[in-house]
Amino acid sequence: MTKETEQTQDPTGDLIALLDAADRLPGAAELRSRSFDLLNLRPRAAVVDVGCGAGRAVVELAERGVKAIGVDPDERMIAVARSRWPALDYRIAGAYELPMADASMDGFRADKVFHQLAEPERALAEAYRVLAPGGRIVLIGQDWDTFIIDSDDPVLTRTIVHARADLTVSPHVARRYRNLLLEAAFDQVTVEAHTGVLTGSAMLPLLAGLAEGACSAGAVTREQANTWVAEQRKRGGMDRLFLALPMFVAAAIRPH
Repeated sequence: MTKETEQTQDPTGDLIALLDAADRLPGAAELRSRSFDLLNLRPRAAVVDVGCGAGRAVVELAERGVKAIGVDPDERMIAVARSRWPALDYRIAGAYELPMADASMDGFRADKVFHQLAEPERALAEAYRVLAPGGRIVLIGQDWDTFIIDSDDPVLTRTIVHARADLTVSPHVARRYRNLLLEAAFDQVTVEAHTGVLTGSAMLPLLAGLAEGACSAGAVTREQANTWVAEQRKRGGMDRLFLALPMFVAAAIRPH
């Protein structure tokens, strides 16, 4: 799932609620666990979770016996993480300037973060800087053009999905993970695809957000957006909603 949602009067509160909901989705815990496995960290190893949000992955990493540090540029997000898990290490920082010394980290993880970055190459250069030789990097994210949604109007659905993608800073960065890592001089690059199939009404806020974004961009009319959302709501009530979302997981090693 994504870290973005249509923002209302309390953007951070809305985002935290969305992140909490995403953490509970079928397959979400398994995907986080897979990302931890790919880091291949020994006990007491140091790992930074970039764009940690409300901090759940930091908790799960700490439970594996590693020294986990969560960073996020949003002060309010870090405040929530600290209030929930005060014993853990959360810091205010962005992906371009991490508060770590050169070669001080054994692992670098970024989950649903790089689509928000205008300069992913700069973030990877920073990851390379803080990772020790032999350290591992794991990136998780979606390609914003690949929401697969069943609808009576596939043409309108395609328009909504692509218009919402165009509002994202780097909507196609996940398909670039492998090449970006190679160009940043990382080694042993691998990429996996994990597709979540989501059929419950819990997906309706996400689908409504897609339609609202497309409407705000002028790609569809208000009537088209409302009609499309009404169809999805009806599908949800009839247990006929279908959303598939591929998530890409890239891993690599900083060479010695």
